Amino acid sequence: MPDLEITHQSVRDYIAAKKRGDRRTTDRIVAEVQARFATRETDGSEAAELGHASMHVRFGEGA
Repeated sequence: MPDLEITHQSVRDYIAAKKRGDRRTTDRIVAEVQARFATRETDGSEAAELGHASMHVRFGEGA
């Protein structure tokens, strides 16, 4: 994935699940990150990394 160092375990898990084509897990991770952001439990960097990953990793592209 270009131009971004992944520093959050949730984003690494999201990438692995997305490459496997595991929509249930990717949806759960997105919901968890959104909830943490909404309640200010994260500074936004986790959501930014997740957004970048969502645009650059294809579903089912293999691990």
